[in-house]
Amino acid sequence: MPLARLASAKKKTVGSKQTMKAIQRGQAKVVYVAVNAERHVIDPIIQACREKNIPLVEVESMAKLGKICNIDVGCASAAVIED
Repeated sequence: MPLARLASAKKKTVGSKQTMKAIQRGQAKVVYVAVNAERHVIDPIIQACREKNIPLVEVESMAKLGKICNIDVGCASAAVIED
């Protein structure tokens, strides 16, 4: 299950700004985006992942992604930066 990697990661980013920074710095190993997030938030992240050949995993909802990241609110994107 690809979500297990995010849940067990020692270092990860939570949120679109931090995830985009990790992508730009070359730190992101795999990126997760919530399919129900606003497109203007996740589209630049998806594009950056394609450009840098970073694996992208779609999660069914922001609530589920937030729960996996151990936060009490929804989350549009997250990334594993270290296993």
